[in-house]
Amino acid sequence: MQTSFSPAQLADPHMRESEKILRTCVHCGFCTATCPTYLLLGDELDSPRGRIYLIKDMLENDKPASAEVVKHVDRCLSCLSCMTTCPSGVHYMHLVDHARAHIEKTYARSRADRLMRDLLAAVLPYPGRFRLALAGAFFAKPFRPLLARVPGVGARLSAMLALAPSKFPTRERAEPAKAKAQGARRVALLEGCAQPVLQPSINAATRRVLARAGVSVAEAPEAGCCGALVHHMGREADALAFARRNVDAWIALMEREGVEAILVTASGCGTTIKDYGFMLRDDPAYAEKAARVSAAARDVSEYLATLDLPTIPRARKIPVAYHSACSLQHGQQIREEPKRLLRAAGFDVRDVPEGHICCGSAGVYNIMQPEIAGRLKARKLANIARTRPRIVATGNIGCITQLSGGAGVPVLHTVELIDWAQGGPQPPALDGAGFYD
Repeated sequence: MQTSFSPAQLADPHMRESEKILRTCVHCGFCTATCPTYLLLGDELDSPRGRIYLIKDMLENDKPASAEVVKHVDRCLSCLSCMTTCPSGVHYMHLVDHARAHIEKTYARSRADRLMRDLLAAVLPYPGRFRLALAGAFFAKPFRPLLARVPGVGARLSAMLALAPSKFPTRERAEPAKAKAQGARRVALLEGCAQPVLQPSINAATRRVLARAGVSVAEAPEAGCCGALVHHMGREADALAFARRNVDAWIALMEREGVEAILVTASGCGTTIKDYGFMLRDDPAYAEKAARVSAAARDVSEYLATLDLPTIPRARKIPVAYHSACSLQHGQQIREEPKRLLRAAGFDVRDVPEGHICCGSAGVYNIMQPEIAGRLKARKLANIARTRPRIVATGNIGCITQLSGGAGVPVLHTVELIDWAQGGPQPPALDGAGFYD
């Protein structure tokens, strides 16, 4: 794509990177075939190619974001299916991230929109606040029809309450005696922010699986939210602050305890952490350290696939539909490892039709764009049902939250099933589902 950025514009490293991405696009339109919003809405501006044109015009002409640009960029899920499809290697992720940061700086959103975004940014990255919010949501659920009528924010409040669990999650810890490994291999484990509140069983299962393989987990209590949520809202300063804090915590751990990898059990977080090197490339104090952290980051399935895991005591042969999270298959290009691990654990793994299409979770997209997210969820659930599973497995807490309650069967993290197959406790999501150890 031909561009006409001025030398002054290209002096800005963000603009220079976006100009390079724009020049890579050859207008082929292959991306439209796999873009969820284009498939649903049929509007060229709701395809990656259409958004690229809008972003190019906005950045090249140094314009404040317009309402039209904001509408179509906000509708983007950042599922990155377009990057898997693109034959030219257009790095759409970095381009749309730049566009969102530009929107945040130049566009005056409505008061209702700002309120919802401020609320999510102030609550979700902080486990203590999020736990309190879930307690409030539990009591607010009966008033959901009434809250849905609140002007400006009703649909989003209703979507938020629908996603909140009906039963308040209990805190869970891996049993120290069973989860402590004596092996020489050591890793760090991202505790995360929303996941340990919504489903603490995931990291507990991860610790047990690692312990059986002789891998110990070194603690990094200073690490926290990965920054993905605010990053995708265009809040660049907030995202970089989260990234710097984590880089400091993990570099100290790598140097003090020699951890060989930073494991992530939420693939949405993993995609962002693997991008820290790019996000902090122009920070002289953090560029090299952030690159080291990104190079050490591994999705839990990616890391487990390299280990000699214990033999499974008995194969269960339970039909499991594997839902490939977009952040894992498109963001990190990890597709086969989780399925191989599940098959090795004795499960009957079934591919979901249209597996490359997003379920509509996408961070907080299912709150901010509930109508589109709802249609994508219904489409995904229909495709899952076609595999006739008894369990759905996936690698991202957002997808688990989005699909639970609608799938008709339990939705679990891949590592929970591996832990169970190895003799670990039955995952809480299977309680009352007719499975017996």
